[in-house]
Amino acid sequence: MASEVPEDILMQVFAALDVPDLVRAGSVCSAWHDAYTSLCDLGRWKQPQTPCLLYTAKSRGESAGCLYSLAEKKPYTLALPDPPIRSRHFLGSAYGWIIAADERSELHLLNPITGDQIALPSITTFEYVTPVYDENGAAKEYSSYDAIPGPDGPWTYGLRKLRDEFFLKVFLSSDPSTGDYIVAAIHNPYFRLSFARNGDDCWTPLPPHNFFGDCVFKDGLMYAATTKGAIHVFDFSGPAVKQKVVLGETRDYSFQRVNIVQTPCGDLLQVWSHIDRKPDDESELDPLEEDDDFSDPELPFENQTVCLNAQGHPQLKANHIYFTDNDEYVTVRKKMIRDIGVLSLCDDSKEKIASPQIWSNWPSPIWITPNPRRMKSARCRSIEGTVGILSPGFSTARSSGVLGSVTVLWAHQVHLGSAPELAAQSVAILWAASHRLLRSWLD
Repeated sequence: MASEVPEDILMQVFAALDVPDLVRAGSVCSAWHDAYTSLCDLGRWKQPQTPCLLYTAKSRGESAGCLYSLAEKKPYTLALPDPPIRSRHFLGSAYGWIIAADERSELHLLNPITGDQIALPSITTFEYVTPVYDENGAAKEYSSYDAIPGPDGPWTYGLRKLRDEFFLKVFLSSDPSTGDYIVAAIHNPYFRLSFARNGDDCWTPLPPHNFFGDCVFKDGLMYAATTKGAIHVFDFSGPAVKQKVVLGETRDYSFQRVNIVQTPCGDLLQVWSHIDRKPDDESELDPLEEDDDFSDPELPFENQTVCLNAQGHPQLKANHIYFTDNDEYVTVRKKMIRDIGVLSLCDDSKEKIASPQIWSNWPSPIWITPNPRRMKSARCRSIEGTVGILSPGFSTARSSGVLGSVTVLWAHQVHLGSAPELAAQSVAILWAASHRLLRSWLD
């Protein structure tokens, strides 16, 4: 019988499984679940895990998340806690957790594999955000600025609308399951930075520098790139945050977008993107998706870029970019079909992740690396409570696609320490595309 297999043997077998198989194995019986829990508590599950695409599908319901496994080329369905996942706006992902804003513009951390969720400090604790109350004392809207404070502001926003105007990106320093983490947000006005530690009840603004475009945590420090290419480093180790500039501005203008990418060998790359837009074309809209918001956006919404060693991820293709589409149109054209696929850096060919399209266009799909570790406070729950059963979805097939317009990417190496040359490595890149993607150079 399955329950008679010794736990240490089960753990050795489980340690070779990708997360979808691992979660299913942990749901077989109580003995297997105990082995699964011990494995996750000790951090001995298979690493590195193959990234998956997290998305929603209208046919699966408002509270169901879907996970497309690149390793198995198969989708799974996850039962997720409220607020409904289809009502959220994805703003970032790291360590298997997503950061999302609900319909009141409040931020939450969510682990889709375990269902663990953490409410972050209220949006009303950010600078320049003030709640506006009705006659009963309930918040009905917010008073804030979008890009730049001025004599004509602040303006009022609906509870849901502020998330579209206020947030750019949100980042995690470490796995929240450990209980020790920092969350950093780039937000309006002026694309500023604020942070909150685990247990904080408010957001703390960082030194008054403006126009940040991306951040990455590395070796206990946060590196933040401005839209003109400067790199600021923040040290959170002491009671007061220390800050210094390690790279000055590399550009005189900020009409391009910037990302910071950590390579498998530890180097940091600065990635710039050019945007070449197509005119509005209603043929790109998906008639199956509902849309009730066509106001003009103020911010480009993007997610983090991850660079992986293809040797450690045999299911991924070397020298390929796996990209999603998080252009600013997503907040106002929720029916617009997302440009999601795989791009070869060798011949510029492109293929789809899945065909026909299996995801809804809103919220925009996002890459995650599955993490089965549960928070300590949640590990005493029953099997039904601890494991969101992953049920296989419909099958998928690959087909080719054609690029409609281009985003040219290139990488500029930021010399922040000695490391082997990236050129000697074979890498795959998971890229949250600003719009359409044509080519990338890694210099």
